[in-house]
Amino acid sequence: MKIIEGKQCILSKENKPVATMAVGEIAQFNTIDCFGEQINSEDQVVTSIDFNFVNPTAGPVYIEGAQPGDVLVVDILDIEVNDKGVACTLPNMGPLRDKCSLRTKIFNIKDGYTDFNGIPIKIDPMVGVIGVAPKDEGIPCGFAHRHGGNIDSKLIKKGARVYLPVFVEGALLQMEDLHAVMGDGELCGTGLEIGGKIIFKVDLIKNFELNWPITETTDRWYVNSRGEDYDKSLIQGVGEMARLMKPVYNWEIEDISIYISLQGAVEVNQGTRPDANETAGGMVNLRISIPKIPNKNLI
Repeated sequence: MKIIEGKQCILSKENKPVATMAVGEIAQFNTIDCFGEQINSEDQVVTSIDFNFVNPTAGPVYIEGAQPGDVLVVDILDIEVNDKGVACTLPNMGPLRDKCSLRTKIFNIKDGYTDFNGIPIKIDPMVGVIGVAPKDEGIPCGFAHRHGGNIDSKLIKKGARVYLPVFVEGALLQMEDLHAVMGDGELCGTGLEIGGKIIFKVDLIKNFELNWPITETTDRWYVNSRGEDYDKSLIQGVGEMARLMKPVYNWEIEDISIYISLQGAVEVNQGTRPDANETAGGMVNLRISIPKIPNKNLI
């Protein structure tokens, strides 16, 4: 099995592949934490680090046969995290940003648990950044869009399947930003940031239109959308869900709308930058889901 590393902080078609994989192949990404292992003490605050080296991803990996218009399928087979991680408050991040000073907390992992001020927390490792090269200019790994990137869905974990639209030859898959545990929204700006290993398998679906990344779990389909605010993210995510449902369910759009209202769910992947009027712009990542129904596969 190939062991793949790398420290790319941008998803770009200009990135040179560090490995090649064939359809059906299994490999392992070795990753460092989202801060590039620059924080090692609770005495350090996040503003002390070099922000030019955040979200350094492993990869990119060239996927043989992947062409624009295809869909890259990534199965997360296993995640193993290191025994120490970090969480902290960040400047201008999260709904409590006006009330919080900068603080760093170091967490030890033992026997599948960590401790927060005397409260045991069971870890549930997930992949924050998973994406391919976008069609046009490169996008920093801290941002999400149609190519994936910093989706930050706590459901992208062992057993999940992720579908990514392919924009360039070879797709150029990158991953990192493991969290030992994270709540929906990542509301202080971080999960429990940690390095580790991701074992994954790749596949391809040829010539299939996909506008936003999809997560498939055992019981639901999720469209992962991103907008400068909640409204834009919601409209894009629900719109893509309806588009994917139409040829499968063969319903009129009115019935699709009613069904999503009855059986759908809207959940927040990341809400650390909820204000579209911020200098750096807002970013609200949502996941829109419907139940899986036998013989009604969206992809």
